[in-house]
Amino acid sequence: MWIQQNSSTPAPLADLQGRAVGLKFECSSCSTEVFTDLIGVPAPNDQADSVEHAENHEIEEIKCPGCDIIHSLEVDSSFDGVTFKVSDAKEVSYQVAQ
Repeated sequence: MWIQQNSSTPAPLADLQGRAVGLKFECSSCSTEVFTDLIGVPAPNDQADSVEHAENHEIEEIKCPGCDIIHSLEVDSSFDGVTFKVSDAKEVSYQVAQ
């Protein structure tokens, strides 16, 4: 089941930490629906000296099959939750791997 990311509320960390997710988004350049391979959700850094420094990232790239633009994918994990950022995308949805 695809879950559309709410831009103002991170996804629950407890549901995603240590799991892999697939992302789906629409390319803003050509409107092609793009599906990613599975991406790991990193755990926040529990050794950090402050909440601001606890954020952890996973960064990858994917080429749009419709127009060959390179999209940057970023999974940000903090104790507040998980956010997914995709460059040049209209909406981002995620699905947790079984």
